[in-house]
Amino acid sequence: MDGIDAVGEALAGQGYLADRALATSVFLAREVGQPLLLEGEAGVGKTEVARALAAATGAELIRLQCHEGIDVHHALYDWDHPRQLLALRAAEVGGTGADVDLWSERFLIRRPLMAALEAEGPVVLLIDEVDRADDAFEAFLLELLSDFAVTVPELGTVRARQHPTVVLTSNRTRELHDALKRRCLYHWIDYPDPSRELAILAAQAPGVPEAIARRVVAGVARLREEELYKLPGVGETIAWARALTALGDGAAPGDALGTVLKVREDLDRVRASGVLEGV
Repeated sequence: MDGIDAVGEALAGQGYLADRALATSVFLAREVGQPLLLEGEAGVGKTEVARALAAATGAELIRLQCHEGIDVHHALYDWDHPRQLLALRAAEVGGTGADVDLWSERFLIRRPLMAALEAEGPVVLLIDEVDRADDAFEAFLLELLSDFAVTVPELGTVRARQHPTVVLTSNRTRELHDALKRRCLYHWIDYPDPSRELAILAAQAPGVPEAIARRVVAGVARLREEELYKLPGVGETIAWARALTALGDGAAPGDALGTVLKVREDLDRVRASGVLEGV
């Protein structure tokens, strides 16, 4: 993908309509080899950037889903202890127990980060929801992304055969450390404006009639102005439009609120306020 416009067209070819600012960030991440940190509210399409980029470039998508308590054994590698034990017992029965190397590669379980380092072909490495991990794991990531190499004490240093394109996402449930942010290119993905959301809806759900699409986009815009626990993302917009299409003629937006609002208090507030009247 040679140029910003080419990046935008390639992503659009996968159904992801990126604005020029986002296309520029993706282009630079590939061109200069820096990780790209995408922040924004849940549901604005951060994860889909990596999916679309991998599909557009023919790269393998390797995803590390971060969570509370994640550590090196979840993210990088672990040892297959049951197989080690079986191999040791088999060797003892055969009288060759002293010859078993329990710390060889055949007992190594490669987690997503190791798989990305050892990949033969191009890779898009998605480190999803990094804000859910703790400070120690964030520090480990900083070291990994600086050198693209890790040391396995039993095997030595493993270096990336080629640098993957790295995309990190954050819902900003906590602030990431400045050291990690300095290592990355940064882009904030906001909710799309109505015209862009209509275009996204047309690309992702072409079977939705235009009249329903416009009503849904207008309804979502109103909901995002309310003080809700969970504002609807683009995924909810698409689900809402598909649900109303399935319900057929005469369906009102309120008939399928469960596709767009997922918190009881939000449902009660919207129904009581009448915010969707006239949509």
